[in-house]
Amino acid sequence: MSNYTAESETAAPAAGGVQSVDRAVSVLEILAQRGEAGVSEVAAEIDVHKSTAFRLLGALEARGLVEQSGERGKYRLGFGIVRLASAVTGRLDITQQGHPVCERLAEEIGETVNIAVLQEHYAVNLYEVRGPGAVGAHNWVGQLTPLHATSSGKILLAYLPDKERAEVLAAAELRKLTPHTITARTRLEKHLAEARERGYAVTLEELEVGLHAMAAPVRAHHGEVVAALSASGPAYRFTEERIRELAPVLIEGADEISRRMGYAG
Repeated sequence: MSNYTAESETAAPAAGGVQSVDRAVSVLEILAQRGEAGVSEVAAEIDVHKSTAFRLLGALEARGLVEQSGERGKYRLGFGIVRLASAVTGRLDITQQGHPVCERLAEEIGETVNIAVLQEHYAVNLYEVRGPGAVGAHNWVGQLTPLHATSSGKILLAYLPDKERAEVLAAAELRKLTPHTITARTRLEKHLAEARERGYAVTLEELEVGLHAMAAPVRAHHGEVVAALSASGPAYRFTEERIRELAPVLIEGADEISRRMGYAG
């Protein structure tokens, strides 16, 4: 009796698709290492038939990710790669420029310091430095966090144009994560206005019970807010009073990263 099922029928194409993606990435890596390569070389390197290598190169060429060089039959990376790379260059710059500032602030403030950027209707953390007094082992890097319940999210929302902010909030679900989470749009807008006025945002147990945080805006060379620099710690130690005392330190740190990013304002 055969073990073939409808599930295996759908699983096979899916597995084949993943294999094709893996091979395509391998082709790009080969061209990145060698500068250029022919169909035969690519086929031998990834251990496939020449016809398969030719199809892979053709698909990548159609998207502008590879191109044929002057020598017939040779391929090299195309300018489509630059288009893709440019989508992350700014974020890599923020992390690179913010690294020494975060290290210093984590020591000075004594708490966890993060850099976050807007990703659709979330704040995503790109870089983190834990201070000497950091409690717990949670790593926020790569985490998508809700905009309305985090200090970084509030800063990123606060400096969006009104129309864009309304669209982002409409797409986001303002879920109540703790008894202190702000879910009413009017109250949230008031908090965002306050953040713009004083130059930093605060969350008090709005994401997690027992966690307080503050964040300040990081600007690019044209003055647009491209990231948020935050500090977070346990509520019993990182109190509202301590947040107010340390806010100028965080704001100056965010301003320094902004200057490193080319902002002269």
